[in-house]
Amino acid sequence: MSEFVTVLRGRVQGAQQKLATAREAGHDYEIYLHIARIKDLLDLAERHGIDTTDWIDPAELTTTEARG
Repeated sequence: MSEFVTVLRGRVQGAQQKLATAREAGHDYEIYLHIARIKDLLDLAERHGIDTTDWIDPAELTTTEARG
């Protein structure tokens, strides 16, 4: 795995951790921000031809309202 992929995946994982913390605290705006950051990182990976299918469960990228 290239250094670019390693760093990118690490940033996605870091954002996932922050997202989980925001969800536990019930901070809706932070949840939105972390989801947006993860989507941006995944878009960057896609533009570089990186397969991210096993990086994150798509259900994690839904807002509190969408989850029910």
